[in-house]
Amino acid sequence: MIDSLRIVEVGPRDGLQNEKTLIAAADKIALIDRLSETGLRSIEATSFVSPKWVPQLADAAEVFAGIARKPGIRYPVLVPNEQGYERARAVGATEVAIFTAASEAFNRKNINASIDESIERFLPVLERAKIDGVKVRGYVSTVLGCPYQGEVPITDVVRVAKRLHDLGCYEISLGDTIGVGTPAKARAMLHAVAAEVPMSALAVHFHDTYGQALANILSCIEEGVRVVDSAVSGTGGCPYAKGASGNVASEDVVYMLEGLGLSTGVDLDRLVDTGRWLSGLLGHATGSKVTRARSEA
Repeated sequence: MIDSLRIVEVGPRDGLQNEKTLIAAADKIALIDRLSETGLRSIEATSFVSPKWVPQLADAAEVFAGIARKPGIRYPVLVPNEQGYERARAVGATEVAIFTAASEAFNRKNINASIDESIERFLPVLERAKIDGVKVRGYVSTVLGCPYQGEVPITDVVRVAKRLHDLGCYEISLGDTIGVGTPAKARAMLHAVAAEVPMSALAVHFHDTYGQALANILSCIEEGVRVVDSAVSGTGGCPYAKGASGNVASEDVVYMLEGLGLSTGVDLDRLVDTGRWLSGLLGHATGSKVTRARSEA
């Protein structure tokens, strides 16, 4: 087992972009600033995609420009193409993320492009980022299942992850987008990818649709992964997958990791308070079991 683990907080981006309730830019800024006070070292702030496709994050520039960025904390933003990269850089982003899927069917439905075509769109971003000294994180979704094609061959996951890493992504986040994975499958997938991409460059990203996210994370930690994506209050979901629930809650991940004796550097009390505040804004119960247990205690 390792002594420490980095959490990438994706609630302000991956969480809010899939919430039905729209919250004001001022509240998004407040959310990120609150998260910055919890000890988190990576907070995905927003996404510079077309407002037509993701109206929840139409205020990306305003939000990123308004947050109080603290030294030592990364604030990556998602960009779909060179235009999104330019918008992100215009407001001072120093780390970006790009995304594709291991499933051809999912990519076609999600962004109307093949896997190879989606990667072609990112090449100018990667070239610009290298020149600008901007770090690039890569997302590979549907690594354990697709709502359209079902099973996704591990060989496809490995191929896409390796391609993104070879192109210059410093870290590859492996996402179970619809939350169908189980620990043995998660372990096997991670092990296969780690044969081609260094484990130190891999992260895992689990949704909790079937209640397997924490177990999947644990199996991957035991395999050697050091980075976990999660969302405060368990926000989010997947609009393309029927019944897919939100991301695993950051509060629950921190609680489990601390129970394993692993250091996250995160103040759980502050994180719980932030998640409770956010669920109030969104108008629905928190997705964090830790927060629910503390509320009822």
